[in-house]
Amino acid sequence: MKAKPAVRKVVLVATEESGDRLGAALMKVLRQRLGDAVRFEGVGGQAMAAEGLVSQFPIEDLSIIGFSAVAKQLPMILRRIRETADAVLRAAPDILVIIDSPDFTHRVARFVRARNRSIPIVDYVSPTVWAWRSGRARAMRRYVDHVLALLPFEPEVYRKLRGPPCSYVGHPLIEQIATLRPNAEEQQRRDAQPPILLVLPGSRRSEITRKMSVFGATIGLLLQHQSRPVELVLPTTPHLFDAVSAAVRGWPVRPRIVVGDAEKKAAFRVARAAFAKSGTVTLELALAGVPMVAAYKAGAVEAWIGQRLIRSSSAILANLVVGENVVPEFIQQDCKPERLAPALRDVLDDTPARQRQIEAFAQLDAIMATGERSPSERAADIVLGLLPKT
Repeated sequence: MKAKPAVRKVVLVATEESGDRLGAALMKVLRQRLGDAVRFEGVGGQAMAAEGLVSQFPIEDLSIIGFSAVAKQLPMILRRIRETADAVLRAAPDILVIIDSPDFTHRVARFVRARNRSIPIVDYVSPTVWAWRSGRARAMRRYVDHVLALLPFEPEVYRKLRGPPCSYVGHPLIEQIATLRPNAEEQQRRDAQPPILLVLPGSRRSEITRKMSVFGATIGLLLQHQSRPVELVLPTTPHLFDAVSAAVRGWPVRPRIVVGDAEKKAAFRVARAAFAKSGTVTLELALAGVPMVAAYKAGAVEAWIGQRLIRSSSAILANLVVGENVVPEFIQQDCKPERLAPALRDVLDDTPARQRQIEAFAQLDAIMATGERSPSERAADIVLGLLPKT
């Protein structure tokens, strides 16, 4: 009689929604590969819970933005780090997968590695060593066995910085391309009048508070000098709907507010251009083929630290992946309506600047290709390859 395979214990730690989704997809593939011979423990959100994880604490406890807010909650954060590391050590898993949120997860990993060197540790989503604190890459060799990169240029960055082994597994957005790009009818609307301008100030309450006045003033200045009407669409989330609705009441033209992921993607498919906060959304827009202007204004403390530490050629993810600064970015003191409005006119009209973005974005499919395997399948391949032999 054939013996049953040994049950593999996998601990995953994800403390943000994006990491929770990555963790859930990885769990699903691992269960497909191992069947009943896998058990999951750790920290995660609703998506990972749907795959069978019972989180040690609600990840909402760590939804803290800004240095000052983090400082106030530091005792709680440090307690959660200790509790998580202790739980990993008690579980003695076959492998630990830390997912994004490096300020939290890397502290857990360092603690675990110091106490038990036999547990392989995988870091799913590289910290931004290519933008700031590049010395982290080499330091990670002491407590990370493999990095699973979402961005295609990251493995070469780790090689140059002498970090741990790093493999490009693919960004989850590449699995959503079909929902981001227009069909024939939607393309007609994208090309029709009045043009649709997406307004994307951010997905966190602090971002709405900080950016909406600048976004509104920019829209007002744009429309003053625009000879034709513009239709504004502002995608947001259910929990921010009231705050966004209140913030746009003073705008010269109120945008149509759409709620939820499906409505957001539908808006992406018909938009001619976008006015966006810098971040992952710029890559999402680029994959959708939507030219954009990106802006960001942090709080005073964050800005002071960022100006002294950030070494990247761009703060725009779409620019970094394309390898060319095609998206204009207006950061901190440059984030002013009188500078933003002319740039928005350039991407709404048929200009060389608009065409340059469209041509650059057309290269993304080749740049971000992962072959016939999904990012979660490629990630699972590496995780399974690092499991100790039984």
